[in-house]
Amino acid sequence: MEVHVNAESFAAAPAALIEAAVRHTLEWAGATVGELSVTLLGDVDIQALNRDYLAVDRPTDVLAFSLGEGETLGDVYVGFERARSQASELCIPLEEELVRLAIHGTLHVLGHDHPDGPERSRGSMFEVQERLLRQVMEAR
Repeated sequence: MEVHVNAESFAAAPAALIEAAVRHTLEWAGATVGELSVTLLGDVDIQALNRDYLAVDRPTDVLAFSLGEGETLGDVYVGFERARSQASELCIPLEEELVRLAIHGTLHVLGHDHPDGPERSRGSMFEVQERLLRQVMEAR
């Protein structure tokens, strides 16, 4: 399993922890072969992707594209600035929110989905995400 974390533009990003979280999520799902990349982007860049691919013209916290072709599983894009804002709002460490979003995007790449709106945090994907997050954060 190949996992690439592209976080060079963000010195505060825990690239090794993000990679460990993605690997843990892939192992949980039983994925043994493939390649997945996680790229951290600023607001301007993630807004452009959100606009171009989902027709939503605003920054977002995470976008996931499942490629599902051959050994390339997909790409996850994490909005660093959105993650920083959300971590501040939730009074949690930035690294925790970045790991959460990387897990969230990986689950989407693997085919998991959640409802929109308030039900989002009560769905099975959210439960799996939070369980995996706890496991990764406790193991570091």
